[in-house]
Amino acid sequence: MTKVIFMGTPDFAVPILRTLIEDGYDVAAVVTQPDRPVGRKRILTPPPVKKEAEKWNIPVYQPEKISEAAETDKILELSPDLIVTAAFGQLLPSPILDAPKHGCINVHASLLPELRGGAPIHHAIMRGMAKTGITIMYMVEKLDAGDIISQVEVPITEQDDVGSLHDKLSEAGATLLSTTLPKLLAGELNPRPQEESQATYAFNITREQEQIDWSSSGEDIYNHIRGLCPWPVAYTTFDGDILKIWQAQKKHIEAKKKPGTIVKVEKDGFLVSTGNNTGIKILELQPAGKKKMSASQYLRGAGASIKEGDLLGE
Repeated sequence: MTKVIFMGTPDFAVPILRTLIEDGYDVAAVVTQPDRPVGRKRILTPPPVKKEAEKWNIPVYQPEKISEAAETDKILELSPDLIVTAAFGQLLPSPILDAPKHGCINVHASLLPELRGGAPIHHAIMRGMAKTGITIMYMVEKLDAGDIISQVEVPITEQDDVGSLHDKLSEAGATLLSTTLPKLLAGELNPRPQEESQATYAFNITREQEQIDWSSSGEDIYNHIRGLCPWPVAYTTFDGDILKIWQAQKKHIEAKKKPGTIVKVEKDGFLVSTGNNTGIKILELQPAGKKKMSASQYLRGAGASIKEGDLLGE
């Protein structure tokens, strides 16, 4: 039986770990990030992969830095045949990369060499891409640059947000791993190098990138909003306060106004002008210090004073 060490942290990695177990591999250990404080009360919370591993009574390691010699030695002492990673969150040092006889492979949520980095799902939607996918690749010391073992495409619909696409890709990753591993272990696959000239990057989202630029096209703003939902959530400002925008739709506007101007207020939302004739109707939002709510609830309460001509983003 092939001895596997699995490394992963968030929800994305859980179906991939579960597939390894259910497919009969000997998952000798799971390596994940340390427990972190979560929420306003800062409650120390284990990562989703740790919770899943404990259900199966698999030993769990949580190094702050896996590159430290003592932590690396713990992994090497297990003598794995294969290491599988998925959204682990740390780069592996060369002693670990070189140790397993079948190598170290990663399940990555893009069609590499496109969207290397830690936020490929967000960027795929924010860039208005029509498709993305899963790549299983060999790991090297350079970020997401190893040889491609297998890939599968996943379409992106106009209704997808990060949450829905995340779930599609997670399941696609588990399925692709299940079909790839037997062929990989049997030496039946021919990995191919990535085209470096085609590489693009999807680095983690910064706070500055979360803010809506109303001078952009309506199409780009719509992609921006769904490309940050349900986390970390796009925002604008109104009367100097943060206003998070959870859900919106595109609407044609006949007469252009200054970008960010509220051009129409309706019972179920309000329409905002952009850099072109595609306006954004806000349907779900979150005022500062409050819970997420529908735009209709907001307009009956804290936003009752909103009127045509008001400006967002200033």
